Amino acid sequence: MDTKDAARRVEAYITNVELALEKLRGKVGEPYTRLLALAEAYASDARYYLEKGDVFTALACIAYAEGLIDSLRHLGVVEVDWEPLSKLLERPRVLVAGTFDILHPGHVYLLREAWKRGRVYVVVARDSTAARFRGRPPVVPESQRVSVISALRYVHQAILGDEDDMLKPVEVVKPHLILLGPDQWPDERRLEEELHKRGIGARVERLSARLECPLCSSTAIACRAKRLMPEEACKRG
Repeated sequence: MDTKDAARRVEAYITNVELALEKLRGKVGEPYTRLLALAEAYASDARYYLEKGDVFTALACIAYAEGLIDSLRHLGVVEVDWEPLSKLLERPRVLVAGTFDILHPGHVYLLREAWKRGRVYVVVARDSTAARFRGRPPVVPESQRVSVISALRYVHQAILGDEDDMLKPVEVVKPHLILLGPDQWPDERRLEEELHKRGIGARVERLSARLECPLCSSTAIACRAKRLMPEEACKRG
């Protein structure tokens, strides 16, 4: 087995544990929460070492995490159904698109739901595209927005959109699924029809539930910041 194949398998192993931890979040009480927190820490370390190219340390960390979860399972504290490795090695490509101007919990919710469904690719709207559709430029420039989204644990890859053809990045990624937020404008059926014209057989799904929180809107955050921030602070930058 070469290093590249080993890395793919370890990544699938890590994803398996991360999916299990996601399902168990909030379902374990004392005195077992500490064990679950340790498992999450080991899984986070495993992801870090894998990204650094240290496959063997990543493998050791994720094995510890799995062992802690299995100890809870053997004690009868939790129920865990591990996914077959073969399935995780071929996770479907899931595409999410948006401006992601000021990151908020609604964005994280969308990306987490996409991650549960497969390997997440994010198309971040260009500054010119965002200005055209919103009637104003984004607060955060495109280079920073794509950099922030790329750093999120749920995201496999983030790319900038095309200024002239919104579906061009979709042709590049060739997703199995396009996941829309509950308020995003494309109509699912019309989008699928346009995709099929280009030979893209992706399924389109829309999240039915919207995450409710006080500031689940980039615009709301920007407006609140404008109200709270003294003018002198803005001048200082």
